[in-house]
Amino acid sequence: MSTSGPLSQHDSVPLTEVVDMRQGSVRVSGHLTVQGADLLRGTVETMRRDGHSTVLLDLQDLQAADSAGLQVLRNLRQSVAADGGELFVSPSPRGLTPRL
Repeated sequence: MSTSGPLSQHDSVPLTEVVDMRQGSVRVSGHLTVQGADLLRGTVETMRRDGHSTVLLDLQDLQAADSAGLQVLRNLRQSVAADGGELFVSPSPRGLTPRL
């Protein structure tokens, strides 16, 4: 996975999610930009409202991430923790401290 500078629209593969509401997990693929991370934030927030105290983000198929997308993940992890939950990220991209 690349974590270089901003991704141009021509280079960017849209972020896709496969959500497992029973398990509380989201498998992510494509490129993580600020827009994709906002989509991911909405998914995690929905899981939390539906009763999941722990959410797993599976980034194994993530192809690239820009710094804005990583910052959204950092903020999301902090907001989930502030609400008494945990956000696990596996594998952890460079620039995002692992919690596993």
